[in-house]
Amino acid sequence: MKKIKVSIIGATGYSGKELIKILLKHPHVELRHLVSASYVGKNINEIFPDFLHQLDKELIELDIPMLARDSDLVFTALPHTVSMKIVPGLFTNKELKVIDISADFRLTNPSDYSDWYQTELSEESKALLQKAVYGLPELHIEEIKNALLVANPGCYPTSAILGVAPLLSNQLVSTEGIIVDAKSGTSGAGRKLSLGLHFTECNESFKAYKCVKHNHIPEIEQELSLVYYGNKQKGRKDSIKISFTPHLLPINRGILSTCYLRLKDSFDDKEIFKVYEEFYHEAPFVRIFTPPALPEIRFVTETNYCDIGFAVDDRTGIIKVISVIDNLTKGASGQAVQNMNIMFGLTQSDGLI
Repeated sequence: MKKIKVSIIGATGYSGKELIKILLKHPHVELRHLVSASYVGKNINEIFPDFLHQLDKELIELDIPMLARDSDLVFTALPHTVSMKIVPGLFTNKELKVIDISADFRLTNPSDYSDWYQTELSEESKALLQKAVYGLPELHIEEIKNALLVANPGCYPTSAILGVAPLLSNQLVSTEGIIVDAKSGTSGAGRKLSLGLHFTECNESFKAYKCVKHNHIPEIEQELSLVYYGNKQKGRKDSIKISFTPHLLPINRGILSTCYLRLKDSFDDKEIFKVYEEFYHEAPFVRIFTPPALPEIRFVTETNYCDIGFAVDDRTGIIKVISVIDNLTKGASGQAVQNMNIMFGLTQSDGLI
């Protein structure tokens, strides 16, 4: 088949690098342009020597008309609120597809961007927001197939949503008092220098941050509310609310989320395991662990899998769901390629296994 011409805006961040690594082994992709604001004129293998003898391509400055003309698909791997200024211009090519790895098109309510990202959407961005599809394949595969703009989910939301969606979809748990306690490796904060991410600041330590208003909260609540209420959720005031606390692990990559939910009734492990199996029976990248086995970060490192396990505390009526992903693959670039495969009618696992 004809190869998909792919360009990446933001090619030298962690997500951009991961995209390149995956796409180099993808049988149906031709890498066209790599855009970087910081390293224009340099070769990609100067910035990442990992690519020596694999990729010889110069990094270029942003040229939206050229990208739109030369590409079938553009990945935007940019900091939050930057993509919304760039993506509208790409759609001068009516057949172009875009996968945005930032949060700029994930939320369906425009006012949420001012509340959670302290930014106002332009009229162009608001119009695109109505067309964007939330790119979690396990929940939205049919919409993704026909999408021109896919909003790739965040890493924490991917782990949390996949972990608890089957329980909410089958209404086995209460919508009240949901707690998501999540831990992420340092690459989740991006490649930009930050004092709190220096080796001596985070090594031999473990800390919580943004305990009350993390910007991934509305994304998780939006999707969990949709799972539980369906289309009836639109316009509801009683959407699901969660208590979410992220933590920084002194490791490079990986996320482990422990989610606490109150069961509505008494269910044994076999019943709950069956619910998860049926919900994800067509999801090639979700693996369910049989109790009492539980997933670990090392099981998913550098893979596109989401591993899920659970334990029922009969004494308290609480189910504890442990959901594990690699934040750079299933939490970002791997999931973006999975979405690309769906958009172009390929096998979901192409380039990923």
